[in-house]
Formats: sequence, structure tokens, C-alpha cells
Amino acid sequence: MAMSPGTPRMLYAVLYMPAIRTQVYLTKEQRQKLDSRRRRERKTLAAVVRDAIDAYIGKEKPADLRKTLEETFGVAPKFSVPSRDEWRQRARRVRT
Repeated sequence: MAMSPGTPRMLYAVLYMPAIRTQVYLTKEQRQKLDSRRRRERKTLAAVVRDAIDAYIGKEKPADLRKTLEETFGVAPKFSVPSRDEWRQRARRVRT
């Protein structure tokens, strides 16, 4: 029995990519743009949508980090970090 051209990719997705099925509604224009991109990149619609989501989420991470740093900067001015020797001593006490 011969495999169709998309079968190896489908097997990979089913066996190695845990996923949650999600349904979204798109405008006609959004769908046309996605179809155009998937044809140009020779990808499935699902792969193009996942790439777009990853790109969108990836852009927010630095802003979140920056916001967190700005909100927490200077909140514990008297905080001191133990020396490496002190950490080693604590580790020895915990192990014994």
C-alpha cells in the first residue's frame, strides 16, 4: 500500500506533537491571506496559523519582562545575597 505525499508529515504530527484542537472563525479576507501565505510557503493552514500565534506571543514576552523589571526595581534595597561559601555550607547541612 503506497503512502500519499502528506502521510509522513501527518504521522509526525499525530505521533510527536501533542496538541489541543481549536476552532476559530476568520473573516473572508483573513482566510484568503492565510491561504495565500500557506501556498507561498508550501505549508498547511494549521502550520501557518501556529507560526502566526508563536510570532504574536513571542512579541509580548520582552514587554512583559520589561514591565516586571520596572514594577519591581528597588523594592528590596536591603536584600543581600549569601556568598558562595555560605551556600555550600547550607547545602552540606541539608545533605547530612
